[in-house]
Amino acid sequence: YFQFVQQWPPTNCKIRTKCSKPRPSQMFTIHGLWPSNYSNPKMPSNCMGSRFNESNLSPKLRSKLKRSWPDVESGNDTKFWEGEWNKHGKCSEQTLNQMQYFQRSHEMWYTSNITSILKNASIVPSATRWKYSDIVSAIKTATKRTPLLRCKTEAATNTELLHEVVF
Repeated sequence: YFQFVQQWPPTNCKIRTKCSKPRPSQMFTIHGLWPSNYSNPKMPSNCMGSRFNESNLSPKLRSKLKRSWPDVESGNDTKFWEGEWNKHGKCSEQTLNQMQYFQRSHEMWYTSNITSILKNASIVPSATRWKYSDIVSAIKTATKRTPLLRCKTEAATNTELLHEVVF
């Protein structure tokens, strides 16, 4: 199975404190598409795939990925995509080649747009505190899938911040 992970850049930048832009994107972006297996979810079973090849990404796809899958930390999108492919994507090569892997990820981000889903439910991640169940309910209603929410604790305030949404 695959885990499709979207991240909330403001939390990523607060926790990691090293972002390329002073004001990070206020929309969920792709963190990765991670193949896994039931017996050992942390260790994909097929990792003999090919290394990242930038020429496999068409200019049109690169343009889409700059919006859906930017590197919010360093701003080096290509290096981020390379790292995600080499760590996770190549493990999916029996199912998706490199171009399909990135295309599918962008399509999933576009059709399961967490930013729009939450906005339509009047939930703004940075605006106020929300219950875990309220966020899950809004996403489940819109997508018919139950997401896993991952939170990070901001040390200065000891506050739990929404960090990732996983399908």
